[in-house]
Amino acid sequence: MVLSIDIETFSSVDLSKSGVYKYAASPDFEILFFGYSVDGCPVNVVDFTQGEELPHEILLALLDDETSKWAFNCTFERTCIARFLQDKGLLAEGKFLSSDSWYCSMVWSAYMGLPLSLKDVGAVLGLEQQKMAEGQDLIRYFCCPCKPTKTNGGRKRNLPADAPDKWELFKKYNQRDVEVELAIKARLAKFPVPDSVWREYHQDQEINDRGIMVDMSLVRNAIAISRQCTEENLKRAQVITRLENPNSPIQLKEWLASNGISVDSLAKSEVERLLKETTGQVHELLALRQQLSKSSIKKYTAMVNVAGADDRARGLFQFYGANRSGRFAGRLVQLQNLARNSMPDLDEARQLVRRGNYDALHLLYDSVPDVLSQLIRTAFVPKPGYKFIVADFSAIECRVLAWLAGEQWVLDVFANDGDIYCAAAEKMFHVPVVKHGQNGELRQKGKQATLSCGYGGSVGALKAMGALEAGMKEDELQPLVDAWREANPNIVQFWWDVDKAAKEAVKKKTITETHGIEFVCRSGMLFIELPSGRHLSYVQPRIGENRFGGDSVTYMGIGAAKKWERIETFAGKLVENITQAVARDVLCYAMQTLGDARIVMHVHDELIIEAEQGFSLEEVCDKMGRTPPWAPGLILRADGYECRYYKKD
Repeated sequence: MVLSIDIETFSSVDLSKSGVYKYAASPDFEILFFGYSVDGCPVNVVDFTQGEELPHEILLALLDDETSKWAFNCTFERTCIARFLQDKGLLAEGKFLSSDSWYCSMVWSAYMGLPLSLKDVGAVLGLEQQKMAEGQDLIRYFCCPCKPTKTNGGRKRNLPADAPDKWELFKKYNQRDVEVELAIKARLAKFPVPDSVWREYHQDQEINDRGIMVDMSLVRNAIAISRQCTEENLKRAQVITRLENPNSPIQLKEWLASNGISVDSLAKSEVERLLKETTGQVHELLALRQQLSKSSIKKYTAMVNVAGADDRARGLFQFYGANRSGRFAGRLVQLQNLARNSMPDLDEARQLVRRGNYDALHLLYDSVPDVLSQLIRTAFVPKPGYKFIVADFSAIECRVLAWLAGEQWVLDVFANDGDIYCAAAEKMFHVPVVKHGQNGELRQKGKQATLSCGYGGSVGALKAMGALEAGMKEDELQPLVDAWREANPNIVQFWWDVDKAAKEAVKKKTITETHGIEFVCRSGMLFIELPSGRHLSYVQPRIGENRFGGDSVTYMGIGAAKKWERIETFAGKLVENITQAVARDVLCYAMQTLGDARIVMHVHDELIIEAEQGFSLEEVCDKMGRTPPWAPGLILRADGYECRYYKKD
């Protein structure tokens, strides 16, 4: 049996802020409609609000791991149905349904390079059945609390009896969603998602179900301290400027102008520059501005919103969130952009915040907001009696790029555990370079070029990576690019070989190959087959003209404006997609190899494991460092450390 499902629900918890796990755990949560189709047959809709019940065989199918269950964004259905079964006494309280028999048509859409919303996928595929436009209004009306007014009789929720016509339309909407999901599956049937990717998806769901513990004492006191600090800084700024709102950029620019400082921007870099050039009250005001701009407590607030009754935050990762490469995306707390910590006395500062000791923080540190920012990572802790093992790949993209391109000298450096930035500088400048030693100042240039130039980047890429802030001069950037390219001829050739293979595949609607990577253009798609066997997908590829008058590959996708539009790509971008996709596959292989470990987080190329005290860091690094069977010759290395809370070592 194959069961296709879509449900409509009510909960007073804000789904967008708290995620589905906390949403479904709300005491007032309930399923309103349960739409389903068995083996592609016509859709049935069960209206629980009218006393209707699911057929017994459907209940059994939900609990049966041999029955395939499908939904669009099925994490929502699986989590909500688990709560429904708990309430019926068919599933233990606090347990989740195993994800092994659940499949997500949103993941399938992402794998094919399509949008991540049911409405947009249906529109892009031109399905005969489209998601009903009235849906969002109906969801707001029936699925969310409403504001009590005299007009609605003071009620806090809209029920079917309050708008029978809308309710009937809502029922049709639920039915239509199942029909659209079925149509998507039918349209994509000839492009199945590999079993290996479904195994990765099921592990991702297991990690999301497990969640990670949050130190709520630290989080709540950090929020209180931040508010107190912000209030004091604003009051002091008001005393200095006599402005009603000294945090307003417009008002502040006018005040600075009246004090002889003319600025177009109050960006971080500009404020830092002005701090070096000013004194007195202007300097003090700019320092306050800098602290106020750092006083955001959004991450801490997000943790409060997401953490469940057991203080664990769940649902923080979206599988295939980046459909160009298939990499994971962060959700809710956004773990992919946590502030770094560099404080030598992190433990002491953390304890002061946990105790809510604002006075001591204010006395001991120049910037309380900076302390709170550096402590964000440390809010994630292992459960009592456990420890964190944090391990990450060393220079993974650099290794993968060199392996794909056959840049042997780079692979030799990694094989001998050398310093790639020193080695790059030696190759570029033809002199010995030793970190903190002979010609050590050149290492930074080797690092800057290695990180900036691998995907065809030039002077602009160096600037974006902070070359000028690192002390380099404008006139030495182009020579630096030239030196890196001369030192890495195989990588440079890789760009052009990939570009040629992609263009030829699109022009001739054929199959091409370079460096073990296959390019297939068929059925209105360009597929790039990676060494792992996974494909990258580009919708409706064409040959267009780039800004230099040459040929370029274009395809349909979600552009910078978050709209479905034609996007131009180029050699460096294709190589970046491929390299990052392979690095992602390496990470997923490591996660599968560590399947017996309690992985609770992964951030870029780093794994965080909630481990028993006897669990070995060396074993984790050894397993992460194993080369996948599909990548012979790729040199991997993982390094790690143990800690009592998450941090950067």
